[in-house]
Amino acid sequence: MSTVVIDKGLVSQFVALTKPRVVSLVVFCAVIGMFLATPGLPDPQTVFFATLGIALTAGSAAAVNCLIEQRIDALMMRTRRRPLPSGTISSMQTVTFAFIVGGCGLFLLHHFVNPLTMWLTFATFVGYAVIYTVLLKPNTPQNIVIGGASGAMPPVLGWAAVTGQAPAEAWLLFLIIFLWTPPHFWSLALYRTQDYARAGLPMLPVTHGPHYTRVMIVRYTVALLAATTLPWALGMSGWLYLLAALGLGGVFLARAIEMLRNYSDPLARSTFKYSILYLAALFSALLVDHYLQPWLG
Repeated sequence: MSTVVIDKGLVSQFVALTKPRVVSLVVFCAVIGMFLATPGLPDPQTVFFATLGIALTAGSAAAVNCLIEQRIDALMMRTRRRPLPSGTISSMQTVTFAFIVGGCGLFLLHHFVNPLTMWLTFATFVGYAVIYTVLLKPNTPQNIVIGGASGAMPPVLGWAAVTGQAPAEAWLLFLIIFLWTPPHFWSLALYRTQDYARAGLPMLPVTHGPHYTRVMIVRYTVALLAATTLPWALGMSGWLYLLAALGLGGVFLARAIEMLRNYSDPLARSTFKYSILYLAALFSALLVDHYLQPWLG
């Protein structure tokens, strides 16, 4: 009887293609959208298949991104050890993997969730893997602003999975992530400016300089702070969430202002890391507030 031997090293390389840390944040925001979409608990089967389908499709989009950007990744210190630049996985293997994983994700969403979620997820896939990666990122310093629309879709996908609709509340969550994306990503771009310049990518610090980028980070953070009060203002959440939003946003804004006044690479790096914690904590506060509101009155 033959034995199938699995190369764990190769499996880990395929997993790396999916950018698991990025996908985990995508899935987290989608799941929050699922729970916020209903006053009670969403159907467990829907949550399971929606989460799996969205994760697989997001992983496929990440793999396509790695495929298209392998030459650029080879020039950047941050990405040169990824599977394609390092030669551990071939382009054909990546295409096959992305097709199978993405196809499975979309199949699960269509057959076990609903067609609307499948089509919205497919549109998100196209927005990230094609529009952002191929058209925007190499051609305009506004790439992360426009392309951020794809990254802001997860809560809309989660909401649609549970209700079969994408109402204004879901798009409000979209707006928050959309405004969060530029200060989040530009904080990274500031301390990786030389990397992006070497790769020939027109990121904002490369084309407009670090000072202008820091000014834009402050402006977007102010807009983000204002947008995060809207769930409370529109009756979607209560005081618990508002206090969390103001506290978390205040720290984010203080960091942005400090970068503008006294920039350093370590400060930009810590601000980038904080921005990830910020989004996770903000959406967690939304979820906690959602279920505590009936008890708090």
